[in-house]
This record gives sequence, C-alpha cells and structure tokens, in this order.
Amino acid sequence: MRISHSVLLVFALLATPAEAVVRGKVTRDPNGTRGSVVQVESSRGELCSGVVIGPDLVLTAAHCVLERATYRVVAVDRRFRRHAIPATAAAMHPAFVAGTTPRTQPGVDLAILKLAQPLGRDFVPIDPRGAARIGKGQPVALAGFGVAGEGQKGTARVLRETRLVNLGTLQVANRVMVVADQQRLAQVTGAGACRGDSGGPIFAGGQLVGIVSWSSGALLSRNGSACGGLTAVTPVADHSGWIAARAADLRRMPAGQAIHHPTAPANEYDWSAR
Repeated sequence: MRISHSVLLVFALLATPAEAVVRGKVTRDPNGTRGSVVQVESSRGELCSGVVIGPDLVLTAAHCVLERATYRVVAVDRRFRRHAIPATAAAMHPAFVAGTTPRTQPGVDLAILKLAQPLGRDFVPIDPRGAARIGKGQPVALAGFGVAGEGQKGTARVLRETRLVNLGTLQVANRVMVVADQQRLAQVTGAGACRGDSGGPIFAGGQLVGIVSWSSGALLSRNGSACGGLTAVTPVADHSGWIAARAADLRRMPAGQAIHHPTAPANEYDWSAR
C-alpha cells in the first residue's frame, strides 16, 4: 500500500520526538551495533540515543541536548557493562531552531556531543563522511535504547534493533527521510521508533544513513501513541561536511572552554562546561 505525501504531512503534524524501538530485537552481539550506539541522558531524566563518530564524540539529535541540564553518555562495553561519561560540550547544527516541536521544526535536528574522556577500545567510531544515500524502497536498520512500546517504562535502556524500509523524503521546512515497518507501512502499529530513540542511528548495509528525529503512531491507531508508525530521519549525507568540520572544532576545544575561531558555523544554543 502506498502512503501519499499528504498522509505523510498528517503524520508530521501528529508526531513527537522519537524515543524507543518498537518490535525490536535485543542486541546481544558484542561485535555489532553495541560498539557504536550509546545512550544520551540528562540530569532531568530525559533519554535519547546517539552514534559514536569519534573517540570522544557522539552524534545525536539537537532537541535531545537543549535543556538547562547536565548530560552524560552511557555506553555498553563488550561484556555489556554500562559506563557513564559526562558530556562537556554540545554543538548544534546552525540551522536548528530551539523551542520548536517536530510538527513545526524548521531546522536540522543534529548535534555533536564532546565527552569528558574517550570511550575506549571497546567502541568503534563511524565516520560520517562515509554516510550512505539510499533510495525509496531500500531496507534500513534502526538501533536505539528505550521502551519496547508505549507506556512500557521498565523496558528502557536496553539496546534494540529492527528492520524498516525507506518510504521516501518529506519536506516541511527541513528535509527528512521517512521509514516504516516494511509489511505494515504505518497503517497499523509495527516496527519503528518510540520513546528513547531520538538521536539514534539508521544504517543501511553497515553504513550510517541518518539520525532519528521524530516518530508517529500508526495511521489507523486510536490510542494516541507516538510509536510504531512513521520514523523521520535526518539524512547524514546532506550534512556530512558540517558534521566533520564541527567535530574537528570540538576535538581541539580545551576542556571547559569555548571554541575559538571555529571552522564550521555555530548555533547560539551551543554550550560547554555545564
């Protein structure tokens, strides 16, 4: 069943920030996505996901790191032990606009976190300059932490993966790629993002494709869920130049200080040493 552009717009109006994998499989392979996917937690209790792009750098969604709070990244080592590392700075995409919702979000929902120390040898950074571009109908994989379904808070903070399909792009103000359960196509609840997956990665053929921004419930669902319908993804290849340049700025930033003479555009909501 095809989903029209007008239906995608309806979903965008009903969407909320994405925060968990619905119908996902728990990741148990120490050599799999565990090595590059992490949690992003705030001192106010908010949970997101992210992908490692450097020894001490994590790419996530900008709306995940905007609060007046402290942030930390929680990573799972090869023995599946949790390690928490404070974040010392965040760089938002220059086009991101704070204070908006996914429904009205006019900016690019990307941010890079700098950590207080490297994650260590158990973790494998993914170079965003190698991000893939994929076409409509191609399969993708979603990985993230969080609840396994709406209202299931006790299932959060477990890394899960699921398979989805690319339905194409949606242009409201910023451009996102929309993915969904390959069989259910968001008509009824199926696999997709939910509460805890914002900032998590989308992969295709082992390559990074995008970062999860928001999700919706299924078209025919009447329970008000924001899970298991469409998942909107910011394409990394569209912004790989900025990501690489801003990551270089963060790598040379002294601890607890601002970046002097940045080589990439900044955002007024960038922060350091919270």
